[in-house]
Amino acid sequence: MNIPFLSKKVVITPLAVLSAMFVWHASNGQNLPKEQDYYTLTTLPTPEGVHLEGGGVQSLPNGSLAVATRRGDVWIIENPTMANGNRAIFKKFASGLHEPLGLAHKNGSLYTTQRGELTKLTDTNGDGIADEYRTIYAWPLSTHYHEYSFGPVLAPDNTFFVTTNVAFGSDEWWRGESRVPWRGWTMKITEDGQMEPWATGMRSPAGYGLIDGELFYADNQGDWVGSGGIWHLPKGVFTGHPAGLRWTQEPNSPVKLTEAEFYERIDIRQVKKNGRYVKPENIIDEKDPDFLYEVKADFSELQLPAVILPHGIMGISNSQLLVDDTNGKFGPFAGQLFIGDQGQSKIMRVVLEKVKGEYQGVAFDFRSGFQSGVMRMDFDSNGNLFAGETNRGWGSAGTTNSGLEFLTWTGRMPFEMKTAKAMPDGFEIEFTKPVDKSTAENLDSYSVKTYLYKYHPVYGSPQTNIEDIIIKGVKVSDDGLKVRLVTEKHNRYNVHEVTLQGIKSKVGGHPVLHPTFFYTMNNIPDGEKLPLSVLSTKRTKKTSKGKKVVSRKKKAATKKTAVLTDAQVQPLLTNNTCIACHVKDKRMVGPSFMAIAERGYSNEKIVELIYNPQPKNWPEYATPMAPMPQVPKEEALKIAAWINSLNK
Repeated sequence: MNIPFLSKKVVITPLAVLSAMFVWHASNGQNLPKEQDYYTLTTLPTPEGVHLEGGGVQSLPNGSLAVATRRGDVWIIENPTMANGNRAIFKKFASGLHEPLGLAHKNGSLYTTQRGELTKLTDTNGDGIADEYRTIYAWPLSTHYHEYSFGPVLAPDNTFFVTTNVAFGSDEWWRGESRVPWRGWTMKITEDGQMEPWATGMRSPAGYGLIDGELFYADNQGDWVGSGGIWHLPKGVFTGHPAGLRWTQEPNSPVKLTEAEFYERIDIRQVKKNGRYVKPENIIDEKDPDFLYEVKADFSELQLPAVILPHGIMGISNSQLLVDDTNGKFGPFAGQLFIGDQGQSKIMRVVLEKVKGEYQGVAFDFRSGFQSGVMRMDFDSNGNLFAGETNRGWGSAGTTNSGLEFLTWTGRMPFEMKTAKAMPDGFEIEFTKPVDKSTAENLDSYSVKTYLYKYHPVYGSPQTNIEDIIIKGVKVSDDGLKVRLVTEKHNRYNVHEVTLQGIKSKVGGHPVLHPTFFYTMNNIPDGEKLPLSVLSTKRTKKTSKGKKVVSRKKKAATKKTAVLTDAQVQPLLTNNTCIACHVKDKRMVGPSFMAIAERGYSNEKIVELIYNPQPKNWPEYATPMAPMPQVPKEEALKIAAWINSLNK
């Protein structure tokens, strides 16, 4: 794009970006490594009156950055990293758009997806302002607020992919529905305006991206989507949300599964009482819930998620998918996938592999602390990762309604799990730096559990079928960069949550920066299993014998719940993912703990609401809380008692 940046420029003074050498004292637990030691976060200040609610972010060939805002503008920013002490220059390129949520660059023009159309924006006279707005393809709207549209993704054949949200019912405000054609679908659109329906089953497909030329998307938890995740999207698949099945009998639909066929197999749970529909709730201790993999046995079109991102841990509103194509400029994770999260204002890291013809893989936390919800991302040519941010109407962990920030690798090597691959008898974990073998060969340094999410019309799902997996042994490579973790079994289709709580680095004795990974096991790989003779089975924890074991339930019933201090309750809030949406003294995705305390609920009532939330009690919050019956009763009571202690 030829953008000379002529008159009426708005300039911004750069922020001071400081770098420092860090001295750690791991032996006494002080000054442990932090995310910011390796990836610095810089906020780009914006001109007065400019709200960069980042619906789209696109690096341009001349080094500038294009940002589409949810308020309908597109800004071009020259020198967005404020390099060499120079100023960032803002110029409005386009305006009057209808909530654009994506940008792509092709042959000197920008393309954006508005709510109801794919639009081409071109500067024909070289003054840096778009003077041609051309509709490539338009689709109908019902005017429902939730009918967002996302994209475009520029495909290898120079066509475009666009994804669309479902609306919600008038009587059933919780149930996603496709009121007009191609809502809850992915569409493939050509430059000359030809549209090909591609796939359906999307609920709120805010994330999208190409990986090795293949289309993937990220969806958000909600009705029929127990937890967010990443799906591979070949033509003709159905990814689980049934609203879009309304249009599968159209002659150009590549999906043939009908609504009638689907609801013959799955209970829609559409019940009326006193003339009004009843919102379906999670059934606690449900004896025979549906799971996606079981339904796939009946519907071959059903596509399982390649990677499940456990809700409340790996985000709550997953967004942009982006491959690190910086060839090492962004650190040790070249070629891996980064995924933003709008709700938790952070970025995660994902590595995919193909096992028996299907994608699956592993997710890690990466970087938190963004000032608003991360919606769109792009790398510049220097390896900086830009994030366009927003939370208006959606809620996020950040402190502002909008923002534009960028991450820069400091050049320091973090002690991280670089990747984790499924093996026939466990996992192979690769590290960025050698491990301390004495900790890595200790089975007490690891823990493994697995779980599933229900497939039902309820908003989200708790973790179900939770099972602790026995660790049989480990084998550390000679260079200390790999560990084979051998487990008693895999649970196919489950999330495998593996925590390396005791591993230290060989040099410095630091813990793993992000010690937990989440692997989605769609298929168990074939191959050689390690014999027990080559494994370390060392343990340092001694198990007591002959002591009477008291169950958690009995302990909770016989012992009065003591009020924990803030420090004592923190591990419970972290392990049970409460802090994903709540903090002590301010509104976040959900109400503060102090605001909950002001309601005057009893401890037992708070536990009941943990297990079966009532979003109607908090109508001012956009994101309903998912049911959390997996929280142990004893821990839930301790959390409740602490919350009530805040009401002073």
